[in-house]
Amino acid sequence: MIAKKAVADAVTPILKKLNSTSSDIQASAMMSRDGHTLASVLGEEVNSVRLGAMCATLLSLGEKASLELNRGRLKQILIHGEEGYVLLLRIGEKAVLAVVSRPSANLGMMLVEARRTAAEIAELGIV
Repeated sequence: MIAKKAVADAVTPILKKLNSTSSDIQASAMMSRDGHTLASVLGEEVNSVRLGAMCATLLSLGEKASLELNRGRLKQILIHGEEGYVLLLRIGEKAVLAVVSRPSANLGMMLVEARRTAAEIAELGIV
């Protein structure tokens, strides 16, 4: 297993690139499936420990619902709140990408960039 610091050092620049694609992206993070934040570029208002725990819970429930409803393996979860969006995408079998944005975000572009980012992280072969 690669050390957490090495993972953060490799992934953080990729997350910074994602965040720079739109001024509407407020935060991004990569978490393990059990909710541990491995790398993040977060605003001050986002608590990485809470984000990781919530994402792990959402992912687990989403996976169960997707399978129970015969939708196949879960690919992503999108939360739309009054103050913006939270997008969760699977990165391989062991990690998840979380992207937090303002309500004015262009969802299509955010999804394209998030998928590109998840693929780039997966290509590193560290998760």
